Amino acid sequence: MKLGFTPAEEAFRRECAAWLEAQLSGPFRAIRGATGLVACVEQRLAWERVLGRARWSVIGWPERYGGRDASLAEQVIFAEEYARAGAPGRMGHLGVELAGPTILHFGNDAQRERFLPKIAAGEEFWCQGYSEPNAGSDLAAVRTRARLEQGPRGAEWVIDGQKTWTSLAQFAQWIFTICRTEAGSRGPAGLSYLLVPMQQSGVTLRPIRQITGEEEFNEVFFDGARTPAEYCVGRPGDGWKVAMGTLAFERGVSTLAQQMRFRNEFEQLVAAARANGAARDPLIRQRIAEAWIGLRIMRYSALRMLSGGREGALPPEALTYKIYWATWRRRLGELAMDVLGPAAEIARAAPYEFDDLPRMFLASRSDTIYAGTNQIQRNIIAERALGLPKEPRGDR
Repeated sequence: MKLGFTPAEEAFRRECAAWLEAQLSGPFRAIRGATGLVACVEQRLAWERVLGRARWSVIGWPERYGGRDASLAEQVIFAEEYARAGAPGRMGHLGVELAGPTILHFGNDAQRERFLPKIAAGEEFWCQGYSEPNAGSDLAAVRTRARLEQGPRGAEWVIDGQKTWTSLAQFAQWIFTICRTEAGSRGPAGLSYLLVPMQQSGVTLRPIRQITGEEEFNEVFFDGARTPAEYCVGRPGDGWKVAMGTLAFERGVSTLAQQMRFRNEFEQLVAAARANGAARDPLIRQRIAEAWIGLRIMRYSALRMLSGGREGALPPEALTYKIYWATWRRRLGELAMDVLGPAAEIARAAPYEFDDLPRMFLASRSDTIYAGTNQIQRNIIAERALGLPKEPRGDR
């Protein structure tokens, strides 16, 4: 496990930090520290393009696709400095962290040339079409269907169905989605991983307002939506394998940036406890100490996870990461409400938006649900990491 960095890597850290500071104290100071993903949209989109032009958007990608061929250590450093600087959450994160790496690893040369440079440049944005109304954490139960037909532009996939909880779909030009492409198939068999344009008559969006008041999520309806046959990543029917690869990228380098955001939330909580006197309560102090310990455990676990995997793969212990951070952050949100007391439930004036810590509490309630509930995560750990017998189900 690597816990330190070389002098050259620390020099790279200073370069990252200086560039970020210049941008976030200058032209992008208005979005410094922004936590939500649907505020200040135009500036956020401009920020994505600036990152792309400076080749900071996807530094681990090959240079030919807009990256820097950065080492793992350099990727970790940039992720940490990005969060430390208070840079805004990435509107392009679903392309940068999920769609792009999936295409890079599982796609063909034509797909890489078509999609990766535009993701890196901040010119095309993506959303994820996994969850469905009756297939949330159970991805293998998807019912959205696609069939091959001959269209005016050649062979095309024609898609019918519905996806839900689709983050940032209102800003996306493309969606990577799992569809059932083999009639009569069940469970993981017969699925394909398709890249589908959003701006077409066969795609309809309906926003979902969250408990925080934001509309980050959407329902997506496919009614005869079309995409070229060659925009299937991997072979038709291999969608489950590709989809699992995408989920593995969620547990990659971006986890270090996530932890820095968690640290920012933690420090904000500590400042609030000191300001209102809650820090004098020994039980509150104990819970704060436990939260700090959890942060350190996450960091060391992530460094071990990133440095101990096989080439192109993460070790089995990576499967524990999601349930750990989701449970930790939910407890942090509860602690924040106890620190703030009655003030946490009061919005000062119109438009009656909550401050950062109450909003974090509300958002954290979903952490143990999305991307696989805690119950699903336990099954994943048991079956895939520990090799225990699979849970009985009707489709296998």
